[in-house]
Amino acid sequence: MSAPVPNKSSSPKRVLILVENLPVPFDRRVWQEATTLRAHGWQVSVICITGDGYEKTHEIVDGIHIYRYPLPTQGDGALGYLIEYSAALWHTFRLTFRVRKERGFDVIHACNPPDLLFVVAVFFKVFGKTRFVFDHHDINPELYEAKFGRRDFFWRLMVWLERWTFRTADVSIATNESYRRIAIERGGMDPERVFVVRSGPMLERLKILPPKPELRCGKKYLVGYVGVMGKQEGIDLLLLAVKHIVRDMDRHDVHFGLVGGGTSLAEMRQMAVDLGISDYVTFTGRVPDQELLEMLNTADICVNPDVANEMNDKSTMNKIMEYMALGKPIVQFDLTEGRYSAGEASLYAAKNDPLDLAQKIVELLDDPERRATMSELGVRRVRDELAWDYEVPNLIRAYDKVMS
Repeated sequence: MSAPVPNKSSSPKRVLILVENLPVPFDRRVWQEATTLRAHGWQVSVICITGDGYEKTHEIVDGIHIYRYPLPTQGDGALGYLIEYSAALWHTFRLTFRVRKERGFDVIHACNPPDLLFVVAVFFKVFGKTRFVFDHHDINPELYEAKFGRRDFFWRLMVWLERWTFRTADVSIATNESYRRIAIERGGMDPERVFVVRSGPMLERLKILPPKPELRCGKKYLVGYVGVMGKQEGIDLLLLAVKHIVRDMDRHDVHFGLVGGGTSLAEMRQMAVDLGISDYVTFTGRVPDQELLEMLNTADICVNPDVANEMNDKSTMNKIMEYMALGKPIVQFDLTEGRYSAGEASLYAAKNDPLDLAQKIVELLDDPERRATMSELGVRRVRDELAWDYEVPNLIRAYDKVMS
């Protein structure tokens, strides 16, 4: 199954990876990149935030040195984000100097959001002859607009920060072709310096486990979700779909298991109570991989209710490919990159229409033969095209370019 991989470098090189929004190794994409680079002869250090289960400020995992810092608050609104990002930038600078002294680095690999980490990279490019790889995880102007629904001063600031991030990067890594076009057209980057490295799942991690019937909470079917509980993830639309299934379609044989944390978790739990559907929905919060895998393996189908907007239409969602790797048919809103990833392994509801989402969920649950066919198609597509093994050569080519 593995795609051919370029030869490992004979001379050791050193990379420092910066990531602000998730702890490592919880951030699966960053951890896959880090372990891949180490396997190809790189000395890897990571700076990131602390989080539940990741409280140590320094530890070594699989030979990778991880330096963590706590954030004073999680951003929600302009002031919250200002405090969060200012603290993150200060701690990142502080720890970068520490890594420079203790281990050294030749490349800074910065993963957004936010698009502020280029400031650290520029400083060390000027004073330390360091090279800069920008790993484009989120399109921040679109993310800001999705969160706040406006194009104001802060939106223009997002555009400016993005432009300067691309201008200062020696190489940019895009998660899909939509992001690659943004790097070239909006960021002004040379196409030969922009590499697509998709967030393909590592199949070794996504183990097939026996279902746990108790997760169905006495119902016949379980619908699974894994992801962030935030405004643009569409959990409110999913809950409206659940209400339609339970109250209007009179289906009381379906339970929903929602795995993940985020700024809207408490709000979504309360919404389920207000809609009178809390007996049909389990919110686990953030849980270890084992519990996540138990929920997804038990699910009959999985759902991706991401809101149809510019941000989500152009973004590749890791959860879609994880669902497919575990053989789970999907229901989601019709988005460009979501359709590219899932293909015929998914049904597509009308954009932002919870009633159509509900109809598609019930339609798929009531058709076991179709579910089996979609399951097989999804597993085959991940195994033969989308797994992380196929992205490794692209990552190594990006690093060959930045060092050439």
